[in-house]
Amino acid sequence: MAEITGRSNPVYKTLNKPLTIMGVERTLFATALFTGGGFQVLFSSFLGAIVIFAILLMLARIATRRDPKMLVFVIQAMSRTFRAEYDPAKYTLTTVRRIPSRA
Repeated sequence: MAEITGRSNPVYKTLNKPLTIMGVERTLFATALFTGGGFQVLFSSFLGAIVIFAILLMLARIATRRDPKMLVFVIQAMSRTFRAEYDPAKYTLTTVRRIPSRA
């Protein structure tokens, strides 16, 4: 049997970086922003809205630093709709067989 040689794939950093605003994933930033805005509309307290936004932004930075996809997994776990995620580290070698044409 032929010896299998090592395989290397090019990896580009820009493809694997999460899209962030102020160091926070976009969905978490929007959640913090709209929660702060809603707080200001409901309670007419601009200072309270700023405080809520700052607290949520700090928590979102911690969550983004730990795992950018954490929010997606938590929402999928709560709704019980897990989807398969592509994992480039789990490589399985597939055999390809060529069938000769019958012409």
